[in-house]
Amino acid sequence: MPLPAEQMRFLASVHPYDSLPDAALLSLANVCTLKRAAAGDTLFAVGDEVRHLYIIVAGEIEITDETDVQLSILGPRNSFGERALLRHDPASRIATVTADAMMILVPAPVLFDLIDGHAQVAKFFDRRRPARPDDKNSATMPVRQIMTRKPVTCTPQTPIREAAALMDQHRISSVCIGETGRFCGIVTLRDMTGRVIVGGADPSAPVSSIMTKDPLMLGPKALVMDVLHLMVERGIGHVPIVEGTKLLGIVTQTDLTRAQEMSSADLVRRVANATDAAGMARVTAQIPQLLVQLIETGNRHEVVTRLITDIADTATRRLLALAEAKFGPPPAPYLWLACGSQGRQEQAGVSDQDNCLILSDDVTDAQMPYFADLAKFVSDGLHTCGYFYCPGDMMATNPRWCQPRHVWRSYFEGWIAKPSPEAQMLASVMFDLRSIGGDETLWGRLQKDTLKVASKNSIFTAHMIANSLKHQPPLGLLRGLATVRSGEHRNRLDLKHKGVVPVVDLGRIYALQGQLRPTNTHARLEAAIKARVLSPSGGADLIEAYDLIATTRLEDQARQIKAGQKPDNHLDPSALSDFERSHLRDAFVVVKTMQSAAGSGKAALG
Repeated sequence: MPLPAEQMRFLASVHPYDSLPDAALLSLANVCTLKRAAAGDTLFAVGDEVRHLYIIVAGEIEITDETDVQLSILGPRNSFGERALLRHDPASRIATVTADAMMILVPAPVLFDLIDGHAQVAKFFDRRRPARPDDKNSATMPVRQIMTRKPVTCTPQTPIREAAALMDQHRISSVCIGETGRFCGIVTLRDMTGRVIVGGADPSAPVSSIMTKDPLMLGPKALVMDVLHLMVERGIGHVPIVEGTKLLGIVTQTDLTRAQEMSSADLVRRVANATDAAGMARVTAQIPQLLVQLIETGNRHEVVTRLITDIADTATRRLLALAEAKFGPPPAPYLWLACGSQGRQEQAGVSDQDNCLILSDDVTDAQMPYFADLAKFVSDGLHTCGYFYCPGDMMATNPRWCQPRHVWRSYFEGWIAKPSPEAQMLASVMFDLRSIGGDETLWGRLQKDTLKVASKNSIFTAHMIANSLKHQPPLGLLRGLATVRSGEHRNRLDLKHKGVVPVVDLGRIYALQGQLRPTNTHARLEAAIKARVLSPSGGADLIEAYDLIATTRLEDQARQIKAGQKPDNHLDPSALSDFERSHLRDAFVVVKTMQSAAGSGKAALG
């Protein structure tokens, strides 16, 4: 029998079911059932088949793993069970009632139908699905992302000759006609040719006499594919974007071409061909727009950050080439390396530069000024491109980080032998080094030797683990999320230092323990599972938690960019639904659990 009216109203108030049309909501209510359970009841255990999604109406449910470690406590408006359902696997968690509960049960086939048939439901339950190949194109982008805002306009009374002069002055193929905030029509080069040059219209006549009145238009919610289809079907090259009678922008064939070319590959090509840092900066200024596009077309976070980092790598190599052209060939072999987020290929919407130079042991004191000049040239160029100077001076311009290989070897040996707080910090940074440009043989053997020595030093490893635990997930005492307490980011979540960094630190520890050479966090976790440093189940949970945290961070940065704000790493938790907050907290609990295992000295394999 259908849900009672009171429970149906409750279901209608819970996201994402509140987005369902009335008919779909009524249909859902007719197939759901109501279940009551007493404190102490086990709803499902590890290995059980899960057949329903559970939506809590009242009471409290504890979720634990197979070792009885508490992962979360869920209250009204939260749901559980979707993990096993979406994976099509038996339960890997235990759900126990800790306070008398009432739940709405959604049958698994019904949940899958909702995901397939309703975008808002899919967004919540299917958000970590890799995008389909046909999703990853500019055609699915909102038209507002590619339209030319504030197009050139003139009044209906403007002489045709002046309208033509405007088009020539701005090097555009159309002028929009408007008056007192009202869009009236459009004049294109085709109109000028057909109606003036061929048709003989008087150039001094008002432009309204040759304009196309009420042209084909689209609203701001249209997609790029709508514009494309309209242009192809009607044989036009200009589509005004209008809301009511107000002109918001215009999309031309040039805009479409630019959107199709707006890819990391295009930005890499343009950076690689730039003749100076200023030219590169004009390209890297488009990275925020690229970030938004990559997120909105469904790319996974590790793909997004990899593509964005590729642009920084290309800029660095181009600046190195320009430096050599300016200062002459290098007097000795060298290698430019990146650390930090660039070293891990994890750059996003906010990034400074962290880099260093390893020089051949053949370099002489007389040759060192050359590399000081090269480092300054490249670092200044990167700053011009938006990769601002490192506040901690972790750059090749610092003589400490521009040294022959034997000095670098002594650095690592010293940090490992005497793991002081500074040594731990520096080692953490330098274990993320990745070659960018120059002689890669200067690092390969040194990296391998360093990992081998470090992994066998239990005292150093213990200090590195302790250092990594300084970054704790933002979990509150009362089962909530701990936000920043003061300052400009008060009441917000720090998704970098409290979210992403704890996983980055764990990945670095696993790489150290397994002598694994990848620097990318996602790649490190996968390599750790393969090398049996990390258990398949624990590794899968940690990767899933990392994916959710990192994706949430990037999605919030994309939102900030679209709102015209400078992206940062701080999220207002009130912007999330109950569902999103619950799952984000679960992800933090997984990270905390893995930290506890590392800190207690327990083997990751359990």
